Amino acid sequence: MSTVTTAPAIDPDALTAEIGGDSTAATWAKLSIQPVIVLLVLGGFAIWKSTASFDSIEARQLAWGNILNRTVEHIQLSVAATVVVLAVAIPLGVLLTRRGMRRAAPFFVGIANIGQAAPAVGLVILLVLLIALGFWTTVLALFLFGLLPALRNTIVGLQQVDQRLVEAARGMGMTGWATLFRVELPLAVPIILAGARTALVLLVGTAAFGALVDAGGLGGLIVTGIKLTRPSVLVSGGLLVASLALIIDWLGRVVEEVARPKGV
Repeated sequence: MSTVTTAPAIDPDALTAEIGGDSTAATWAKLSIQPVIVLLVLGGFAIWKSTASFDSIEARQLAWGNILNRTVEHIQLSVAATVVVLAVAIPLGVLLTRRGMRRAAPFFVGIANIGQAAPAVGLVILLVLLIALGFWTTVLALFLFGLLPALRNTIVGLQQVDQRLVEAARGMGMTGWATLFRVELPLAVPIILAGARTALVLLVGTAAFGALVDAGGLGGLIVTGIKLTRPSVLVSGGLLVASLALIIDWLGRVVEEVARPKGV
């Protein structure tokens, strides 16, 4: 008499949860690499700074208080420019994907492309000649430089939404605004956030030019290192700007992961 054995039943929900859990763990494991590398670099910088001997100029420029003040100035410049970029790029991107405005999209993207194609340092100096030295002139230059990725990703993100879902939402009686906020924008969020992160990282790196026009920031260390021929100050400034950009990039990736709608 033969016995019939059956394979254990597989619960699809449990399998999906298991796969999703592994995928989530792998994603967060990848995300943890970047801050660890930045912390190791900054730890090496702190050890070098505490053991190296500096002259009076180097010691003043590389004092922790001065580095902290310049870092705060750099973050203020970058955040102010990013807020202006997102406040303009996202509503404009939404508008340019609406019926009746789509033909104007290449024109506005072309203008934004000119802003990014221009050399950042030239843009900063040109605006200083037209306006004045200072914080807000640098923010305007950074806005022109960082507008393109946020605008382009907003347009592309909305254009890639499955039109069958849009039509289905309208067929259910949703208004245009309801369809935009409940269907289109949630599905476009990953691409829009990627554009915002790209713009922010660009602005953090470019904000170093603000030191040339009296806007402060970590670029001041680079400018001082070049003017006074102090390689230690120059390299420290570059290292700190790069580390700050990597930290901002990591924070942006974390926000993307957290804000990403489930299943997208």
